[in-house]
Amino acid sequence: MNQAPKNWFDQGGQHYAQFRPEYPAELATWLAELAPDLDLAVDVGCGTGQFTTLLAKSFKQVLGIDPSQSQIAHATPLAKVSYLCAPAEQLPVDNRCASLITAAQATHWFQLPAFYDEVRRIAKPGAVLALITYGVLTLEAALNARFQQFYTDEIGPHWPPERALVDSGYATLPFPFDEQQAPALHIQHEWTLPQFLGYVSTWSAIRAAREAQGDAILTRFADDLAHAWGDPSTVRPVRWPIHLRLGTL
Repeated sequence: MNQAPKNWFDQGGQHYAQFRPEYPAELATWLAELAPDLDLAVDVGCGTGQFTTLLAKSFKQVLGIDPSQSQIAHATPLAKVSYLCAPAEQLPVDNRCASLITAAQATHWFQLPAFYDEVRRIAKPGAVLALITYGVLTLEAALNARFQQFYTDEIGPHWPPERALVDSGYATLPFPFDEQQAPALHIQHEWTLPQFLGYVSTWSAIRAAREAQGDAILTRFADDLAHAWGDPSTVRPVRWPIHLRLGTL
């Protein structure tokens, strides 16, 4: 009896935290070294705390803030880390108490003027603001061309407009602060095919494409990639460039 073809995109779609790439610890350490002190870091749009928890290795106290109660409910608990549910434009933080303010893969959803007003309010003199995003991933050459076609041409129309800010590395965001240069950094994981497609399944564009067109485009891409990947349990490098807008207040 023939088995039905595997629908790779049925796995992991609701397990956001499981499949999202992890930031390198050295990024958090480097930002801590730039801060005027290590009293308090505030991570805005923290999601489930992927970057928030890295800051706890350096700071005495870390506060993760996200507007989604569901994200906060699934945030990683850790000593020195507290989580609050609130929008970026109304931060429940005292005036002039934050030494570092970060937003990792979240700034493109903020109302920037209101968020920047809050940043100025909560920042200590000399505090650091870091807006972090990771761009479009790359795979090995044998896989990358097919992935880029899928990303740009096939599901490109299904990305929300804010995605363009991510693709540009936040280069087009207004940034009215004393801006500093950041080193070239990247995220790299060694993933199996199910892990990679599990990550892809978390994209908002995937959900939008399924609602608009069904599974045909997604199934074709998954089948093409599976053919090129070989044994699904083989681990292959997946790499994302990290971009920062970095400033002092």
